Amino acid sequence: MSDLRILSIIPPMTQLNTPYPSTAYLTGFLHSKGFSADQADLSIALALKLLSADGLLDVRTQLNRLPNARQTAVCNFFVENFEAYRNSIAPAIRFLQGKDPTIAHRIASRRFLPEGPRFALLNQYGPHQEESDDPLDWAFGAMGLQDQAKHIATLYLNDLADVIRDAIDSRFAFVRYAESLAASQPTFDHLQHALQAPRTLVDEYLHELTLATLAQYEPNLVLLTVPFPGNVYGALRIAQTIKETRPSATVALGGGYCNTELRELKERRIFNYVDFITLDSGERPLLALIDHLEGQRPITDLVRTYTRSHHYVDIGEPDVAFSQTGTPTYRGLPMQDYLSLLDMLNPMHRLWSDGRWNKITVAHGCYWKKCSFCDVDLDYISRYDLASTEVLIQRIENLIQETGETGFHLVDEAAPPKALKSMANALISGKHQISWWGNIRFEKSFDDELCQLLAHSGCIAVTGGLEVASDRLLKLMKKGVSVEQVARVTRSFSDAGILVHAYLMYGFPTQTVQETVDSLEYVRQLFLNGCIQSGFFHRFTATVHSPVGKNPEQYGVTLSRPTFAPFANNDVNFDDPTGVDHDFYGMGLKKALFNYMHGIGLDIDVREWFAHPDGERGSGKRGARRIQHIAPRTSVPSNFIARALHG
Repeated sequence: MSDLRILSIIPPMTQLNTPYPSTAYLTGFLHSKGFSADQADLSIALALKLLSADGLLDVRTQLNRLPNARQTAVCNFFVENFEAYRNSIAPAIRFLQGKDPTIAHRIASRRFLPEGPRFALLNQYGPHQEESDDPLDWAFGAMGLQDQAKHIATLYLNDLADVIRDAIDSRFAFVRYAESLAASQPTFDHLQHALQAPRTLVDEYLHELTLATLAQYEPNLVLLTVPFPGNVYGALRIAQTIKETRPSATVALGGGYCNTELRELKERRIFNYVDFITLDSGERPLLALIDHLEGQRPITDLVRTYTRSHHYVDIGEPDVAFSQTGTPTYRGLPMQDYLSLLDMLNPMHRLWSDGRWNKITVAHGCYWKKCSFCDVDLDYISRYDLASTEVLIQRIENLIQETGETGFHLVDEAAPPKALKSMANALISGKHQISWWGNIRFEKSFDDELCQLLAHSGCIAVTGGLEVASDRLLKLMKKGVSVEQVARVTRSFSDAGILVHAYLMYGFPTQTVQETVDSLEYVRQLFLNGCIQSGFFHRFTATVHSPVGKNPEQYGVTLSRPTFAPFANNDVNFDDPTGVDHDFYGMGLKKALFNYMHGIGLDIDVREWFAHPDGERGSGKRGARRIQHIAPRTSVPSNFIARALHG
């Protein structure tokens, strides 16, 4: 029996509505191997410590020490209404945790919670109303009291996050905390400077939480998961506390950030905080590391691991088969403490922040692995490994038994259609009543019949990449779909009562202004024809691990790599000969999409979203006005999607 006491930690800031699944996966795997393993979520713990009566009192104390010049509008509002905030924070948190639903009546009255600058967002909802109209009446009508209160309480917390950012730590956010310190930073200098600076109130709270967690579990091996750049600073602050107070404990770092950004690591200073950094799926590197710590293998025989003294070590042992990785477990995590938030009124978009979902994976990797913007050579994409339907159903049953909850989020890169069909049949035949959603490719195999089957099995939503709605660019991306195919597939899902979210992209190499305008027109028609209900535009970024990053000449661009990058190395700048100002057009794309998701502006010429800043912007109402168009008229027929659906 191993003497190791292993603790996996989720650092801030990740998710507030549900645990990030990486520690659940590793803890379940370690239990299956007989190890003593626990897990802790310091992301939700830190949020709840800040969002408490005592936390707000500490924030006000810090804020009062600031010079007047640094006190922003949201800070001044917080000070003026401090007693209202202090008296309402605990009830608001309990409500968002689902522990006191009846207080929704008071919250929805708009008289219980103080309403700071974030509440100005409410004015963006609804067709232009009379001043006396409440925009929430348009959004929720006479019903939906719980949702209305949840949205108000979420805006209330966002105001408080802005206060913490302005008064305590300019890097603070509920997600992407201090992201700029770690995202594609070629050197460790910014992180080192931040880690050596005096602790802020946020840092002090995290330090206290780390000490309490160490005292509770007494670990001698701590695993820190860093899925995103916004987790790195928090993880290293935790590691710093461990090294200062328990220097004999071993600290290992892993997760998506390491897998993509630290593959060419030469920076030694990070090892002042951690002892090991593992890459790719963690099961095999962790087993090798445990063997080493127990004296059963030399440090030179580790697997995909950076060490302080031996740099990168990988003896090439095969990964643990996906079917042998065990069932994720949430044991030890404070499942009753997570917050169901409602940032946006769109019914599909809310799934990411509202509700507690059991996370599960149908297959490791991606069965397509051809997209030119994707990290197709890295393990999380390239190694496709599918578990049997029987294993998947057993994991679902185990999680229901453990958590008592039947909501599942399939967190695959792209869940394969055949596996989903088999899973759906097994769920139906086994009379498993669950709700599930997940990421797919818009394959033509998702026809009406399959979509109806998935809906019958409990599927409530799917997400998928449309990227740039341009057949030329989709072909250049090697996406394997066309706009017409996406229209038919998404409509099949929608007709089955399944919500559809489209991932969208702008700024792909050689993308022209005309293609940007046409892409938005396709998106407008997809919304108009009920094919999709939600979407998100993100700016294309070339990564060193993608086909664009490896063979830029095939995509008509040249790369601008940093000359010295001993630390993070992932995103890479490139020069596009088209010279398009994608940042400007990106603002129009995002504004249009925000309105489309609320059913607004679907009858507007898409050029109006790109109105010149000196001209009058489109407002969603017809009428006489002068719009200074700087974008070309769309070349897409106004009935293109309608024809595709009936073709």
